[in-house]
Amino acid sequence: SPMNNATGLDIAGLETAYDQLAMAIDAAGPEKSELFLVKLALLAAQALGDAPAFVDLIERAQKDL
Repeated sequence: SPMNNATGLDIAGLETAYDQLAMAIDAAGPEKSELFLVKLALLAAQALGDAPAFVDLIERAQKDL
């Protein structure tokens, strides 16, 4: 799976990413957090450069909400 490949983040990297994301969501505030997350997702899609892989990530993120 893509999360376990050589370029994926280790647990410490994921924890750092989670912490940074949580702080950015808090800083955006409740009225702008959704817009922030959409912008972040689109920037990540652009950086990924693979539309089918991004669609797969969307589907994985939708599971078990």
